Amino acid sequence: MKTKAVRLYGVNDLRLEEFELPPIKDDEILAHIVSDSICMSTHKAAIQGPAHKRVPKDVAQNPVIVGHEFCGQLVEVGAKWKDQFSPGDKFTIQPALNYKGSLAAPGYSYKYIGGDATYVIIPPEVMEMGCLLKYSGEAFFYGSLAEPVSCIIGAFHAQYHTTSGSYVHEMGIVPGGYLAILAGAGPMGLGAIDYAIHCDRKPRLVVVTDIDEARLARAAEILSPEYAKEAGVELHYVNTGKIDNPVEYLKGFTGGEGFDDVFVFAPVRSVVEMADRLLARDGCLNFFAGPTDPAFSAELNFYNVHYMSTHVVGTSGGNTDDMIEALDMMGSGKINPAAMVTHIGGLDAVAETVLNLPNIKGGKKLIYTNKSMPLVAIEDFYKLGQTDKFYADLADIMKRNGYLWCAEAERYVLENAKDI
Repeated sequence: MKTKAVRLYGVNDLRLEEFELPPIKDDEILAHIVSDSICMSTHKAAIQGPAHKRVPKDVAQNPVIVGHEFCGQLVEVGAKWKDQFSPGDKFTIQPALNYKGSLAAPGYSYKYIGGDATYVIIPPEVMEMGCLLKYSGEAFFYGSLAEPVSCIIGAFHAQYHTTSGSYVHEMGIVPGGYLAILAGAGPMGLGAIDYAIHCDRKPRLVVVTDIDEARLARAAEILSPEYAKEAGVELHYVNTGKIDNPVEYLKGFTGGEGFDDVFVFAPVRSVVEMADRLLARDGCLNFFAGPTDPAFSAELNFYNVHYMSTHVVGTSGGNTDDMIEALDMMGSGKINPAAMVTHIGGLDAVAETVLNLPNIKGGKKLIYTNKSMPLVAIEDFYKLGQTDKFYADLADIMKRNGYLWCAEAERYVLENAKDI
């Protein structure tokens, strides 16, 4: 079977190509990809090429399919898996396989599987590690967002705090505690706010900072302080770029005590050092944002490490349990990550989007892999719709759905957009 896919050959070398997939083996599964959301991690893989820890050294001779936030349907199931999976099953994948200690992952390391493709072959290790997850939702894009949401959930689970008088650590954020999300008005920050408001260890206070007023305004509109209050959480948005002493100001929300949990959503030294200064006794700093610079560093107050028991943790992706929790919470309506999506495009928009991702404002860039579409911001649908009925119809759909990407909009794209 032929597939069309975006493959990585080396540093900044992404190519949209059509090629033949081999027949599947008894321990493999053929799948049809419908949607993939583009992650900054894919940009990092593209600009680093074989220097990236997950990209094979021989990628120039054996290119890999990029994209790891994908959702689709199974087409053909090898004999080994027929008791567990069936053709037609919707699915998503936890790409962090951790197979035999390897960093190899779909979207970084494989010739025949990645999210930015029309058809892929799922290798046996995905099933062996329990990383092929059935998905029952109506819209494919929610399945694509399950992976980034699982990264957020994993970060919250990775937080830890000490138990007074012992060396036992309690995992997770402090229930009823003070939580800060720095540089948190972007797509992943929105997901973190949503999860904080609805998780089973919800804090009493969440303070979200950013220096982009437009992003803060959008975040406050989507996840308002009033909405959070209904769930029992006090929520504040703060533009720290307008405050002379942001540390003192932010600590004021806690009565001067500082925050139990501080998440850093931008790999910026000044933000990391602000997070360190915001920690309360036994406070945990989570460095969520992955830097591209392997020498990235920041100052840490070791006096507070010693006397105030402050500590640092970092995670790079979630695990399978985190992804299952993401799917369950989305399925039950507890969280709605649709607010993360700000752009829509087709498979032919992937290469340019990945390479230029840091320069494209907004949140998640959602790709429909069987379609030929330029990358377009949702906020531009109305303007484009003045001369293009396709975008005019999408603009009407968005208006009916609170300007959030939705199942109705996805159906319209799948039925009406040009095939790749």
